[in-house]
Amino acid sequence: MKRILSMALAATMLTTPAMAATVKIGFVTTLTTGAAVIGKDMENAVNLAMDHLDGMAGDTKLEVVFGDDQFAPEAGKQVTDKLVKQDDVDVVAGYIWSHVLLASRKSVLDAGKILISANAGPSQIAGKLCSENFFSTSWQNDQTPMAMGEVLNQQGVKSLYIMAPNYAAGKNMVAGVERTFQGEVKGKDLTKWGADAQLDFSAELAKAKASGAEGIFVFYPGAAAGAFIKQYHQAGLKDTMPLYSVFTVDALSLPRLQAADFESVVGSRVTQQWDPSLDNAANKKFVDDFKAKYGGYPSFYAAQSYDAIMLIASAVEAVGGDMSDQDAFRAAIKAADFDSVRGDFAFGTNNMPVQNFYLREVVADADGNWTTKVVATVYENHVDSYAAECSMN
Repeated sequence: MKRILSMALAATMLTTPAMAATVKIGFVTTLTTGAAVIGKDMENAVNLAMDHLDGMAGDTKLEVVFGDDQFAPEAGKQVTDKLVKQDDVDVVAGYIWSHVLLASRKSVLDAGKILISANAGPSQIAGKLCSENFFSTSWQNDQTPMAMGEVLNQQGVKSLYIMAPNYAAGKNMVAGVERTFQGEVKGKDLTKWGADAQLDFSAELAKAKASGAEGIFVFYPGAAAGAFIKQYHQAGLKDTMPLYSVFTVDALSLPRLQAADFESVVGSRVTQQWDPSLDNAANKKFVDDFKAKYGGYPSFYAAQSYDAIMLIASAVEAVGGDMSDQDAFRAAIKAADFDSVRGDFAFGTNNMPVQNFYLREVVADADGNWTTKVVATVYENHVDSYAAECSMN
């Protein structure tokens, strides 16, 4: 009888999918240096998502292992290698910076694992370096400034001075606004970026003023945003050279700008694919619970990170925790069967989101705190400019 029971048990084990006791998610972000203000917001959003899931995807336990890229491609690759080889995570997500993602991607993809960007969207990965195992819960870098270029055309702006950091994303942002803006670019500066990023913009602002441009377009994320806007106001440009920006005025910079009393920021407009005012149940819960837990509005970095965890959880649940079937797990990721903070969510042929882009205005909420609200839709179901270069088409 014991032999019969043992044989039956063995047969059952052979025919039952190998269920993972725990699915491990590696999440790479910046947790040290001045750029940690972004990474901490992403970390908070990941933890909130895990709270909302009770740490489970269906009957499967989820575990997140954070990795600090230290705002450097070399460190990002090293921590990615550790997550893949030593921690043996099942999927890797995160990545703020395009140059860090580009340095780290092969470590994940060559190991046959799924890679999900929660922010960085370099043109190469959307196009010629696309992969069936790479997905994004953010955007391709060019898209947000493309939307701003359209807004500038609608407002009749005829000339611009452009400034951005000198790295992959900065170059994409410049390419994006130049692709749609129909006026003249009077001048352009790409400034030093990285752990020792340039934060003194006096020389560039003097050149911008002398150019005679009608406006100035900038992309300065994280700590650089506050430094730039402070110097822009001190240079007395707000009345003669209006500021148009992407990824600069956001939930991370607004509290500091409000504390510094830069009142002219209220009423300024930026473009983005998400906003705390989007009217859907998932977004309302996310924003309300984030504010209650962390004491302020979530940024778009947080929203994209929250979506990344919810996407992964939906796919793990769809395969019943069986991570041995990579094709099934990949198909479940592609299906994107989860409640996104953006509302409807779908991937394009290159596994980048197909989504709306909005014009947002800085406003004061009922409590007097500065935030943003959607005032118009610039693009509906927008497909990035590099999808046609992807071999998966």
